Amino acid sequence: MSTSTCSTELRVLLAISKVIDQALDLESALESILKILSDTMSMRRATVTLYDPLSGRLAISTSYGLSDLEKQRGVYRMDEGITGIIFRTARPYVVPDISLEPLFLDKTGTRRISHERISFVGVPILLHGSPIGVMNVDRVFTGQEQLDADTEFLTVVATLISQFLSLNEKVKKREAALKQENTSLKYQIARENHGPYIVGKSQAMLEVEQYVAKVAITKATVLLLGESGTGKTLIGRIIHELSDRKTHPFIKVNCAAIPENLLEAELFGYERGAFTGANSTKPGRFEDAHLGTIFLDEIGELPLTLQSKLLRVLQEREFERIGSNKTRKVDVRIISATNRELELLVGQGLFREDLYYRLNVFPVHVPAVRERKEDIPRLLNHFQKEMEREYGRGLTLTTGALDLLLAYDWPGNVRELENLVERLVILTDDKPVESELVRSFLTHETHRPGSARQAPQPFTPPEQENLCQPLKETERREVLAALKRNAWIQYKAARELNLTPRQMGYRVRKFNLEELIAKGRVEHRRQQS
Repeated sequence: MSTSTCSTELRVLLAISKVIDQALDLESALESILKILSDTMSMRRATVTLYDPLSGRLAISTSYGLSDLEKQRGVYRMDEGITGIIFRTARPYVVPDISLEPLFLDKTGTRRISHERISFVGVPILLHGSPIGVMNVDRVFTGQEQLDADTEFLTVVATLISQFLSLNEKVKKREAALKQENTSLKYQIARENHGPYIVGKSQAMLEVEQYVAKVAITKATVLLLGESGTGKTLIGRIIHELSDRKTHPFIKVNCAAIPENLLEAELFGYERGAFTGANSTKPGRFEDAHLGTIFLDEIGELPLTLQSKLLRVLQEREFERIGSNKTRKVDVRIISATNRELELLVGQGLFREDLYYRLNVFPVHVPAVRERKEDIPRLLNHFQKEMEREYGRGLTLTTGALDLLLAYDWPGNVRELENLVERLVILTDDKPVESELVRSFLTHETHRPGSARQAPQPFTPPEQENLCQPLKETERREVLAALKRNAWIQYKAARELNLTPRQMGYRVRKFNLEELIAKGRVEHRRQQS
């Protein structure tokens, strides 16, 4: 190899190193590297093909000298063509004349017409000895010695690229971890500042909370499933508050509450004179939600005539107002909710299958209250505190009254429970709530038109749970359970319960928990050792 060739290669490696050192974006950095190879080494149609674990195939990630269409054609099975051979064997492959090589597939279609003798050099991109991709280049044939030198040089470049890819993957994982941590902090701040948060700590609701934390930081469309009154709107609001769209609007639309002939105008807006009564131009709810989130409640009630329009918004992010031919673009995240079985509606021809799959990207099932009765004491405490702030009155339940509330199935779910607590606070004037009053309310609820539920029977909980206690005892158990979950560390338990450390210390003294905490810490250390 000549001195001038060595000097050129060193300059190229230095230029590539600078690109990698200053790179912020993976694709643009790889494009810059391939451009350097093309400009300084006369290497044509350079490509970096990476393995996609989801599809199990090799696909061109970055290229120089290929059009977008040609790049899209560059997808290979593991057993296909020279690219597949290089990846499987983890060894370079050189073709002095591609016109004479039967394994050369030319999937991109870039070499069909050439009056020159084109050579091909491909080297594996290895990370810790295992292939993660392939780098290929073309060049006009100038002799076998040059091809050998090119292979050695490109192997060095592939090593630099592999290290860059590894670093980029680590940065992505770190960013994902930071986003997850940021989401957790946002959620904690929401709890501490009386923002929207999930009250329940049952296993079912902890799973919902985990799903919400994961999907909130993405752009995915979410479908919330569950009975009416389970809190789907609240969860939609939480997803919005934890997302990057938090500073933009959260628009709620109940598809069942608006007449069909008005729903299209409500969602997409209309122009002046579009119909009788349209005296002015009005933007729709999708335009109101631009850059934010739109929450479509009772999506199962959306008329078929509007489902195609919604599908277009999901796919293209565009629509027209009624009475207008102008296409409008919106950047909106869609969260929908329903208490109906959309799959059954699809089978009955009442809901578009393609729309269902577009909405069902990330489904979250919100359980009914009867499926998580261990959350009832927490919900009672939560709503009691809210009503105390609203009305300046407390709520005390006798043992019998609490028994009935725990035994009841709550067909109206969280919404029904909240309404009942509010009525009790209004009617009792700080007096203890007796079981007779609760029974009369619940019996009235179970005999509403269309309800087939029976009035709650006397409830005898398991002895070890000791649930039949007034709210004061329920609060004591909540504090104690939080301490256990947090290794008896008071400030962590306080954070979980949305209390300040001072408020937590007050409750520890109020319920005489000091000795239990000391014993709990000793037992925890013993178990850890």
